[in-house]
Amino acid sequence: MSRLLISRNPELQRLINEGFDIELRSGYLLVHSVPYATSNKQVARGVIVSELTMATPDVLGRPSTHQVHFVGEHPCKADGTDLVQIRCQSDEFKLAEGITAQHHFSNKPKCGYYENYYEKITSYVRVISGQAKALDPSADARTFRTREPIEENSVFLYQDTASSRAGIQRLAARFCQQRIAFVGLGGTGSYALDLVAKTHVAEIHLFDADILRPHNAFRFPGAISREILDRGITKVKHLSEHYSTMRRGVVPHEVMIHEDNVMELAGFDYVFLCVDRGEARQLVLQALANTGVTVIDVGMGLNLSHDQESIWGTCRVTVSTPSTRHIALTRIPKVDRDEELYASNIQVEPPRLPWRPVSVSQAGMA
Repeated sequence: MSRLLISRNPELQRLINEGFDIELRSGYLLVHSVPYATSNKQVARGVIVSELTMATPDVLGRPSTHQVHFVGEHPCKADGTDLVQIRCQSDEFKLAEGITAQHHFSNKPKCGYYENYYEKITSYVRVISGQAKALDPSADARTFRTREPIEENSVFLYQDTASSRAGIQRLAARFCQQRIAFVGLGGTGSYALDLVAKTHVAEIHLFDADILRPHNAFRFPGAISREILDRGITKVKHLSEHYSTMRRGVVPHEVMIHEDNVMELAGFDYVFLCVDRGEARQLVLQALANTGVTVIDVGMGLNLSHDQESIWGTCRVTVSTPSTRHIALTRIPKVDRDEELYASNIQVEPPRLPWRPVSVSQAGMA
């Protein structure tokens, strides 16, 4: 089952979004973890197996039959007697490699057919699981279980249902061939990484040689345990290990970017520049000036007011594309953050407005 197939079939999206554990394999739609009552008045779980009828290679048609197969014991009523209203035939049905059913059910709607697969599946779940709920009110086929993504080349270790729930699978697929680099993984870079890591980009490379220290734990998204801090590992090693529980392709580089290795960045589609040193910013921008790389310079900072009674912050974003290099070079600070804010012991005051706006400078958009 491809992500494209899900995106083009609302009934499949709806089943996933509502928590049903579905799988498409060998031309069948499998619905796992369907609770049913057994003959000894216990609750067990089985699998509904339905045929798939395609109107086009990527779009489902109306179900060609109102019947399904079932993997498990024959479902019973709450009193232990057979659920005869759906009984059709019991045998060993070898439907495909790894799919063997024990029963064939028939639950024909009044109109004679099901309009779509959502209607068909939920109808059977309702009939079969209704008796199980009489024994255990918490019995529910909507398990929201995570399942390995169908695509073999997916970067994620489990299926991305966030994209399907939002209906953005086609947009998400645009990132699947991209290679992204992060230069600097401090309070800004770590938060930007957290967002990018949840997209379908093929590779994310992290460049930073700093050791993970306790103060980093208070600037990173999420929580870092004391055990991790006591390991004395680099920030990029920790981050690559952290996100490896969710996805593949996060590669740590325990080095700082300098003149000898800056051209390694030329092989990426996007470079997030998240450093507070003006010299490093200028080095990267100048080195990539004649490449097709999009550089996104990002900076965030919190500052104590002069009377030390409040804190105000700024956020700076400058996008440098091949056609806007000259504009970006004039927008990106050439000095270090400390020099920019505290030169001559002068403290910068926030703008006197009713609110604290975020200031953003943009030089071109990718």
